Amino acid sequence: MSGSPAERRPVDVEPVESVEPRRPVDVESVEPRRPVDVAVGVLIDADGRFLLTSRPAGKVYAGYWEFPGGKVEAGETVEQALARELHEELGITIGPAERWRVEIVDYEHARVRLHFCKVFGWRGEFQMREGQAMAWQRLPVQVRPVLPGTVPVLQWFAAEQGFAGATHRG
Repeated sequence: MSGSPAERRPVDVEPVESVEPRRPVDVESVEPRRPVDVAVGVLIDADGRFLLTSRPAGKVYAGYWEFPGGKVEAGETVEQALARELHEELGITIGPAERWRVEIVDYEHARVRLHFCKVFGWRGEFQMREGQAMAWQRLPVQVRPVLPGTVPVLQWFAAEQGFAGATHRG
């Protein structure tokens, strides 16, 4: 091998200036956000009414009406999470939860996988432990505004009941 490093030149290689510079990749637009699992209680009383609660002040969508529930923690089943959440939020102990439907909703702040469970029995007096309000409803729902993740459930109720018309007000 002859010559100093300065004399050595690669053969058949394009100059560096012609290589296009690297650009950052927007990973979030390529890969969807992983959904957070949420257990949701659809409490139905003996008269066929269902319970909606308002989201408390200080939370995203405060004042919007929804079916109560919360995040499924590591190691919990949906049913265990639902029992824990409804006790923490409403002060009740639920009976068996019947898994009903699953819906993924993409909110601006989070992507959630909502596990809707029908609950027909519970013990205890309702206590709004997070300062929320509660309302027993039938179709069409009279409270408003309704959280976007609640709308599919109202449509499922309408289909089950043969209800025609708007399921909720604006």
